[in-house]
Amino acid sequence: MVRRIDVTGAGGVRLAAWEFADPPKADPKADPKGDPPKGDPSRTRTGEIERAPGVLLLHGLMGRASHWAPTARWLAERYRAVALDQRGHGQSEKPPEASYTRGAYVEDAEAALEQLGLAPAVLIGHAMGALTAWQLAAKRPDLVRGLVICDMRASALGAASQREWEDWFKAWPVPFATLADVRKWFGEDDPWVERPSPSRGEFYAEVMAESEDGWRPVFEPEQMLKSRETWVYDAHWEELTQVRCPALVVRGLDGELGRAESQEMVRVLPDGRYAEVAEAGHLVHYDQPDAWRAAVEPFLDEALR
Repeated sequence: MVRRIDVTGAGGVRLAAWEFADPPKADPKADPKGDPPKGDPSRTRTGEIERAPGVLLLHGLMGRASHWAPTARWLAERYRAVALDQRGHGQSEKPPEASYTRGAYVEDAEAALEQLGLAPAVLIGHAMGALTAWQLAAKRPDLVRGLVICDMRASALGAASQREWEDWFKAWPVPFATLADVRKWFGEDDPWVERPSPSRGEFYAEVMAESEDGWRPVFEPEQMLKSRETWVYDAHWEELTQVRCPALVVRGLDGELGRAESQEMVRVLPDGRYAEVAEAGHLVHYDQPDAWRAAVEPFLDEALR
């Protein structure tokens, strides 16, 4: 079951939220006089569902909610997991006149939690989505009971990084003739690829749509750059210090978040924990889905008990 739920974000921008599996159901074999299943925070002593704890999944820059589908499906065994297409991404609106600031993304996630009835929820964010998650956790601690930060730096990246991204977008050979060409370019031929990465090719194939002249991204690169420039020049350590809920920092060993910085993020967080995933790059949940689950699931058990 894949279900779309419409959400109204900041400034009236229409956002698409997605459930990729049915929510958990009561266990008909549960002992009405016994304890709830061990480690299952969604059940009472009678085995009935009170309300499955909420999880909101936030993708990174250029991503989309469907990137979270495998994660959302295993989460849905015990939680109500919803993934959000953020403004300018996926099937959410992309109005050229809309705001693509940090504040707008945070307000969108805040609106999603409230309109979907997920709060207090765990936020799981990748890259830019992780920044949105910890900024919301700092702003509205009443809405967030746990936080997973996947491969996002707290330090400023600077003007050189933004120029690199501008040049990178110009290098894309769009339109792509086929999805196979998309997979090959992003997985092998892209100058940013150090070694072949089929998972990276699949990741970018997911954000392409067929048009009259070939395959193009579902987002506008100009909007991505506009969004990125609202956070790339600044450091975000102060917001980390304001996160009061349990927080897990996850990095891929070959990702963009280095070990020293990730461990400093854990130290700065009032209740921070650390996990790393071997043989994974920036796209941790795509590169090593089983190891990603093994890193995140025990944290959720603790945060939601």
